Order: sequence, then C-alpha cells, then structure tokens
Amino acid sequence: MASLGDKLVIAISSRALFDMRDSHRVYEEQGLAAYSQYQVEREEQPLEPGDAFPLVRKLLAINDKLDGDQRVEVILLSRNSADTGLRVFNSMAHYGLPIARAAFSGGESPYRYVKAFGSHLFLSADAEDVRSALDQGVAAATFIPSGVKHNDDEQLRFAFDGDAVLFSDEAERIYKSDGLEAFTAAEQAAAKQPLSGGPFKQFLAALQRLQAEFSQSEAPIRTALVTARSAPAHERVIRTLRAWNIRIDESLFLGGLDKVDFLKAYGADVFFDDQRGHCDLAAPEIATGHVPHGVANPRPDAALSGSSGSDAKDVAEDLD
Repeated sequence: MASLGDKLVIAISSRALFDMRDSHRVYEEQGLAAYSQYQVEREEQPLEPGDAFPLVRKLLAINDKLDGDQRVEVILLSRNSADTGLRVFNSMAHYGLPIARAAFSGGESPYRYVKAFGSHLFLSADAEDVRSALDQGVAAATFIPSGVKHNDDEQLRFAFDGDAVLFSDEAERIYKSDGLEAFTAAEQAAAKQPLSGGPFKQFLAALQRLQAEFSQSEAPIRTALVTARSAPAHERVIRTLRAWNIRIDESLFLGGLDKVDFLKAYGADVFFDDQRGHCDLAAPEIATGHVPHGVANPRPDAALSGSSGSDAKDVAEDLD
C-alpha cells in the first residue's frame, strides 16, 4: 500500500498556488455555471503563478538534491470539481511542478482532507478553511495577496513568529490582559518551564528532520524566529526550544521593533505570524501567511458579539 511515510507534506489550495482572481470574479459575479464554462474554455491556457508558487517550487526542488529520494510532497486541495480543475493540473504540468496527488471537493471545503493526507502544513486563500485545519491540529496559514517579487536564491528561508505560532499563546494572554510588566514578570518566573507547543511546532520539527539530511553548510532550508520579545523574556524561549530538541538557525528578539526590515535583511521567503497587523505590514515585501490562532484571533462569531478580532469578518463561499 502506498504511504507518504516520513515525507514533508504540504497541502495547498489552487488559489494560493495560482493567480485565479479572474476566474473567481466570474464565479462571484455570474455563478457556478459561468465559472465552469470559463475554466473549461481556458483549460489549455496556463494560470499565472500565485503568491505561494515560488515557495512550492523551492520545496519541490529539494527532492532534486536528494538523488531521487522524494522527501517533499505537495498535495493540491481545491473546491473545484475534477472537470473544472483540469486547468489547474494542466498549469502544474506547464510549469513542471511534480504534483501528483490532489483532492477536488466539488464546491465543498477541502480542508477535511488535510489530515487524511498527513499534511504538516496547509496553505490557503480561505481563512475559514485555515481555521478548520488548525482545529484539526495541522499547521495552517492564510496566504495574503501581495504580488511581491521573490528572491532566486535556491535556499528556502522560513521565518516564524513565536507566541501563538511556534509556541502556545499562554504568555501572550497575560500580555493582552495585564500588560508588558506582568508579561515580563511572568516569563522571568517561568524561565525554566518550557512553553507549550503552538500550531507550527510539528511543522518546524518536520523541517528540522529534513534539514538533518544535509550538512549545515549545504542545507536547502533555513529557519528563523522573529519575535517581539526581548530580554529578559528571551530565556524561556531558548530553554523551550532546547527542551524540544529543536534547532532554529536564527533568533531575532526585537523588543517590539517593526519586523519588516529584519525579515528583508534575513531574506525570508515566507513569514508566519498570528497578528494580522504584522502580516499586513510584511506582505508588500515578503510572502506572508496569517495564522488565525490564539488570543489575537477570536472566532468570527465571537467578534460579531463584540470582540475585536483582527480576522473577524464574513468569509464568502468561494472556489479555490
């Protein structure tokens, strides 16, 4: 029986992989029948690359460095039917993307297949699908449209926020409710107590397993923690990663400074943060994924009753 085994598995929606704004506009303005006709009539016309396309291309290129050992698998998930999704498959073939597995859910949300495929990460343009994947315990992020130019360096550089992304939001809750002084005091008191894992802990661990197959100087993946924390709140983070036996290549403790210039200096290919405001600042410069998790991201139904979540807005049904 076929198995994805110990591969790094990334699930991605077609609207994150390709620029489908024109076809999605047809769906919103004219309905499903017009959308289907639009896609079938253009199924030999390749879609333009989307915001996550460079990331996917770099991930798949890692297999070429392992003498044919296919250690990275990308899965396509789409609300299209297989019939209208033929254009997506043709586009992947046109760009030489070796993506063989896909789920076309015919108008329903495809997130339910994320865990079935054993995915370590799910990237989508749909915030509700991302929330649902996070609820299943899978690292997930909403890709924010940017049109940013990507660097051509072969090395793939990931940047992660700390609290509510790599770590739980337990410390951030104290900051939100009681302020910076209380947060700092609590972190000093718990400096030797590891933080609980956040939604991206297992993805970071999977990246490290892949990095371990290369010498440190030749690793095609580099990781960075980019956090608003500073001393003395740094110690708990360092001890947490040590307790997890996870190495991160670079750690930036910025003490509240704007992250964008540091992300550019690091050369990030993609940045993951739970704070939508931070994501919106970074997106024009770096491919960015919003992680709608933790105290900064109450559920939309809670926001409608008075909370002020950064991602609390109605999400229209769409085809991705």
